[in-house]
Amino acid sequence: MSVDFSVKPTLTGERVVLRPFVDDDVAAFQAALADPEVARLTGSPPDDGFDLNRLRAWYGTRNSQTDRLDLAVVDKATGACVGEVVLNEWDGHNRSCNFRTLIGPAGRDRGLGTEAVRLIVGYGFEQLGLHRISLEVFAFNPRARRVYEKVGFVAEGTLRQVLRDGDDWVDATVMSILAPEWAAHRGHPEGAEPGDPAGG
Repeated sequence: MSVDFSVKPTLTGERVVLRPFVDDDVAAFQAALADPEVARLTGSPPDDGFDLNRLRAWYGTRNSQTDRLDLAVVDKATGACVGEVVLNEWDGHNRSCNFRTLIGPAGRDRGLGTEAVRLIVGYGFEQLGLHRISLEVFAFNPRARRVYEKVGFVAEGTLRQVLRDGDDWVDATVMSILAPEWAAHRGHPEGAEPGDPAGG
């Protein structure tokens, strides 16, 4: 199966729709990135550079990328963009990608992030033919780790003290899911629980 990241699909679940970005999404990301919890959980440094022009330049080019897949996460109940999911760092020979997500305050605690992760991971394995999807999650973000575990990600190891958090150093856990694990897990997903990742 050949991987084609130039196709930007629309994936529909019960609670969320994943779709290509539109211009109106930029304001939602400006608000999300200004949220202190989002900044901390995603490991973003203090930055006053998330202005509208910079965000428009970034999100305005996501739909044309041919080596990665970035999709907006839309809350079906409100029609609002509440975050994003990303498959990046494509390794063609090994059919592997990195995964990351950002869910803003408007999308938390309703299972939206869990469903968004399931949709993009399922697309990666079932439509793109990936063999491995990996991620890193910071130790101070157990909510995100629980979501990833529910979707079927397995902890592989610890990256020690990779992030400066005030006066403290924070570890990150490397997690991954393989195609055979997804095939086995998707038929027996655990029940949704409150709490979604703000990033990972």
